[in-house]
Amino acid sequence: MSAIAATPDAAEYSTRRLPGDQDVWIFIIAELLMFGAFFIAYIVNRAGEVDLFNASQLTLDRSFGVVNTLLLVTSSWAVVEAAAAVRGNRAALAPCYLLIAIGLGVAFIVVKFFEYSAKFEAGLSMTTNTFYMFYFCLTMIHLAHVVVGTIILIVMWTNARNGNYAAAHTKGLETGASYWHMVDLLWIFLFALLYLLR
Repeated sequence: MSAIAATPDAAEYSTRRLPGDQDVWIFIIAELLMFGAFFIAYIVNRAGEVDLFNASQLTLDRSFGVVNTLLLVTSSWAVVEAAAAVRGNRAALAPCYLLIAIGLGVAFIVVKFFEYSAKFEAGLSMTTNTFYMFYFCLTMIHLAHVVVGTIILIVMWTNARNGNYAAAHTKGLETGASYWHMVDLLWIFLFALLYLLR
C-alpha cells in the first residue's frame, strides 16, 4: 500500500472534489450567479447605449484598473503559496505569504478610494448616467467583498501564526482561499467589462 493510501488525512484530501468547506461553494456559486446576472444586465444596457457607454468608459483611468488587477492577481498567488507551504509541511512560511496577500488587499482598497475620490471630485456619481450606475454599483459591491475577504485573510494569518494549519489540516485555509480567488476572478471580469470592452 502506498504512503498516500496509508494516510487517512491524505486519502481524504485526495478524494475531496473541491477545496475547503463544501458549504462555502454554495455561497460562491450564488455570488457568481448574482454577478453573472449583473454582467448580463450591463451588456444588454450597453448594447442599447453603445455611444454613451464608450464615451463614459473613456473617463475611467485604466491605470487604476490595471494596478488593481495586478494587486489581486498577485494576492491570489500569495494565498496559493501559503496553502502550498502548509501542504508541503512548510507551515512556518504561510503567515508570510498571507501577510503579503493582506497587504495587497489593503492596497486594492486604497487604490479604489483614490479612484472614487477622483470621480466624485469630477462630479461623477451613480446618478450621472447608466454606465456610471453600473460602474459604482458593481465596483462597490465588489469592494465590499474585498473588505470581507481581507478580514478573512487576517483571520487565516492569525490561525497560521498560531500553528492551526498543518498538512493534514488545511480545510479552513482552503475555504478562505476559495473565497479570495472568487473575489479575484470577479474583478478580472469587472475590469474587462468596465475598462476594456468597446
